[in-house]
Amino acid sequence: MTEKKGHRTRDTEVRVLAELMRDSRKSDRELSRIIGVSQPTVTRIRNNLEKAGIIKEYTLIPDFKKLGYQIMAILFMGKQETMDEKKSEELRKAVVEMEKNIPIATLTVADGMGLGKGRVIIIMLKDYASYSEKLTVIKSLPNVEADKMEGFLVDLCNERNFRVLSMKQLAHHIETFRINAEA
Repeated sequence: MTEKKGHRTRDTEVRVLAELMRDSRKSDRELSRIIGVSQPTVTRIRNNLEKAGIIKEYTLIPDFKKLGYQIMAILFMGKQETMDEKKSEELRKAVVEMEKNIPIATLTVADGMGLGKGRVIIIMLKDYASYSEKLTVIKSLPNVEADKMEGFLVDLCNERNFRVLSMKQLAHHIETFRINAEA
């Protein structure tokens, strides 16, 4: 957040951010009414959050099932150690080239750690056949250790799934944590 020397993030900034995470279509006027501050204050806060890079983009989260996706695949790849910069750049270029011919609905690709793996990819897929096809393509990329890849598939048509992807709960957490931290 936009912290000032010796000051924690202001409660109003957190509340603006949380409300935008709940619904980024809200106007500054509507946000000011909800939060209880003036519209120019909300506009200034939103601009500061954008300039600071805290707000990266405004987007929506669709119902993936209604768009024809049946599977969300979470792929765990590689070793726990991170890939060196040269190999990482080679992989990045290969992915860009691959996606020109074989588009993959990717939510994220990130380095990390856990389960003895060093990277996670989350993709959306039409069906299991599509998963099998995309997995073959991903395994063929340079510097991907196919034998060390593991996957977890989420059936998006399963009615027992209660929160596949949402910012609302995260917004609540951020708002609650900040309010409690400053109390």
